[in-house]
Amino acid sequence: MAGHGGDGDHGATMARAMGQVEKAIEAAPAGDAKQLLADVGWGIMGVDGGATGPLLGSLFRGLSDEVAPDGVHDAATMAAALEAGLQAVRKLTRAQVGDKTMIDALVPAVADARAAADRGADLSTALEAVAAAAQAGAESTKTLAARFGRAKNLGERSAGEQDPGATSLSLLFRGFAEGVK
Repeated sequence: MAGHGGDGDHGATMARAMGQVEKAIEAAPAGDAKQLLADVGWGIMGVDGGATGPLLGSLFRGLSDEVAPDGVHDAATMAAALEAGLQAVRKLTRAQVGDKTMIDALVPAVADARAAADRGADLSTALEAVAAAAQAGAESTKTLAARFGRAKNLGERSAGEQDPGATSLSLLFRGFAEGVK
C-alpha cells in the first residue's frame, strides 16, 4: 500500500506488533488470559509506527479489564470485553465511523458482539458476527477520504483504498473467530 494512503509503514508496524503478541504468549503465565491480554496490550503500545501501537495496545488492555484469568467462555463476556476495549481506544482518538480508521471496523464489531450476546448466541457464533461486521466496516473505508493519520494529507485522493488499520483489525477478529471454532 505504500504510496497510496500514506500508511506504507502500517504493515511493518503490524509485523512488529504481532511479534509483541508472540513474545507475550511465550512469557505468559499458564492459564491467565487476563494477564496475557494486558501484557499483549503493553507490548503493542511500545511499538513505534504512528498511532497503531497506542490504539491497538489500548484495545488489548481494555479487553483485559473485562476478562477473567480463565478467559472468555461466553458471548456476554466477550461483548463486555470489546466494549471496554472500544472505550480505551476512544480515550486516545476522536475518530468516528466514516473517518477511514480502525474505528470503522471496531465500532460495528462491538455493536454486533453486543447484539449477538443479547440474543443468546454462543461464543463462536458471536465471534463470527464480530469478524463479519469488522470486515464489512473495513471494506466500507474504500470509498472514504481519510481524516486521520498520515493519509489525511491526501484528502479525497485517499478514496479508493481500504484503510490499513481497519483491515488489520478485521483480520485480527477473523483470527479470533477461527481460533474459537
